[in-house]
Amino acid sequence: MIEEELDRILAPVDALLAKRYPGDHGGRQPVHTIYVPADQVTPAIVEDYGEAALHAVHEHGPLGYAKDVRRRVSEKLRREPIEDLRIDFEDGYGIRDDAEEDAAARAAGDLAGRLPVPFIGLRCKSLEARTRRRAIRTLQVFLDALGTLPSGFVVTLPKVSAVEQVRAMVVLCGHLDADLKFEIQIETPPAVLGADGTATVAQMIQAAEGRCTGLHYGTYDYSAATGVAAAYQSLDHAVADYAKAVMQVAAAGTGVRLSDGSTNILPVGDREAVRRAWRLHSRLVRRSLERGFYQGWDLHPAQLPTRYGATYTFFQDGLAAAEERLEAYLQRRSTGILDEPATARALAGFLLRGLDCGAFETTFDRAELERL
Repeated sequence: MIEEELDRILAPVDALLAKRYPGDHGGRQPVHTIYVPADQVTPAIVEDYGEAALHAVHEHGPLGYAKDVRRRVSEKLRREPIEDLRIDFEDGYGIRDDAEEDAAARAAGDLAGRLPVPFIGLRCKSLEARTRRRAIRTLQVFLDALGTLPSGFVVTLPKVSAVEQVRAMVVLCGHLDADLKFEIQIETPPAVLGADGTATVAQMIQAAEGRCTGLHYGTYDYSAATGVAAAYQSLDHAVADYAKAVMQVAAAGTGVRLSDGSTNILPVGDREAVRRAWRLHSRLVRRSLERGFYQGWDLHPAQLPTRYGATYTFFQDGLAAAEERLEAYLQRRSTGILDEPATARALAGFLLRGLDCGAFETTFDRAELERL
């Protein structure tokens, strides 16, 4: 029969597509990752960041969001100010002597499993020749002190330029812990476009053999490497948009999640300087969300109010339309918009993300949304 013949012909590609594009694994994705130098991580880091963020709002607010959003932001900063903490041994930590970094890695590993955050990990130094041995040593010391991996734990691998570095990371993870996962930082041009014209980042995802959970864009390393002057380096520069578009296509359907980078314009100084930085950060967070990047980097506690404020506003702005369209789709009722199954899943995903981050409540049952 023709059906059996085509099944036989297409069986290999069916298996390959299922392996390469398993789809999103579900579950919560943090709205941000906040990077803290390893020697600044203390048992009170989460509480301290929440208090610092609330203090910034008290001193320089009110935030320019709707009343319900401001309320939710305040509650979030008291309840769960940091969603994803990355203990940083790379650029934020710098080069120290081996004994000092060993001590910091040991102390951070001992502490990491006890911090009240939903997601946590560390950023080691790169696997480039000059920092490779230090990266390996830090991971070993940290993981020895940590013991059992906390749920959601991940290693961030910076300055990846070649597929071989990803393969090496897979080997390293295999030696350290069978369950160890990592994220790839896309902050060099060769990570996006190889010398042979191929999209290197797509090859990196496959080379990770299922251990890669995310792609994180590195704003300033990437911009500098492409020749953008310092004054114009930003998340919304054209070179950033190109790199992130390639990342987005490469990761689509693979289960690997995306994170935008950071802005280095911090909300510090006098009232006008803080509010100017807040306006910029809020605009950039909203811009990333509109482009399908639901996570980004934060570098300072005073960025937390606008991270959550812009995120909550984005989801609240879309809530009514998403509920109406999804209800009409499920009831097979016309609204003037012809939504297909893929769009219905996107609408359900939007509502789930809004629930996960605390932006709103919805009339839909979570289990029903997850089934879509």
